[in-house]
Amino acid sequence: MLKNRFSTDRRLEAGCDEAGRGCLAGPVFAAAVILPPNYTNELLDDSKKLTARKRTALRTIIENNALTWNVASVSAGEIDRINILNASFLAMHLAVEQLNPAPQLLLIDGNRFKAYPGIPHHCIVKGDGLFLSIAAASVLAKTYRDQFMMKIHEEFPMYRWDKNKGYPTPEHQRAIAKYGPSPWHRTSFHTKAQLKFSF
Repeated sequence: MLKNRFSTDRRLEAGCDEAGRGCLAGPVFAAAVILPPNYTNELLDDSKKLTARKRTALRTIIENNALTWNVASVSAGEIDRINILNASFLAMHLAVEQLNPAPQLLLIDGNRFKAYPGIPHHCIVKGDGLFLSIAAASVLAKTYRDQFMMKIHEEFPMYRWDKNKGYPTPEHQRAIAKYGPSPWHRTSFHTKAQLKFSF
C-alpha cells in the first residue's frame, strides 16, 4: 500500500511526475496532483506497473477525487532547445503553476529537480511506487501523453506511435532511417537512430 503523505504536518502536498523523457518523438508531459487528506486507493501504483486499461480507469478516479490536478507538456522543439532534463522540469513547473489551491510542498519523482519559486520540494527516487500523489501524477502524465501520441499517429502512421508511443523501439528506429524524422521528432535524439539503421 502506497503512503498518503510525506510530511507529518498538514501542508498541502503535490505529487509530480513526467512521462516521455526517454522518447525519440513527441512532447514530454508532466502532471501535478494534490490528493485529499487520508486518501486511499489500493489500485493506484506506479503507472509503469499498470495495464493501459487500469491506467485509464484510474485517470478518471484521480480527476474526480483529487483536490486539484493539472497536466502540462513541453514540445519537441523546446526539448531540443533546452535539453530533455530542463524540459521535464519546465513541464512540472507548468503543471504546478495551475494548481488551485497551491501546494505547500512538492514531492518529485526522481533524484533531481529545479526548485519551484516559493515552494519547497523533496526528490524521491522511485517515488511513484511509494507515494499515492506521485503515483497519481504518473498515471495522469502517462495517459495524457499516450492519448496525444495516438492522435499524432494518425498523421504519421509509419512510425507506429500507437504501439511505441515515441520510445526508441527497433521498429521505430528503422522507420526513422527509412522515412527520416517527422516534425514531431526530437532532432537532438534522432541522429543516432538514423545512423544505427541506415542501410
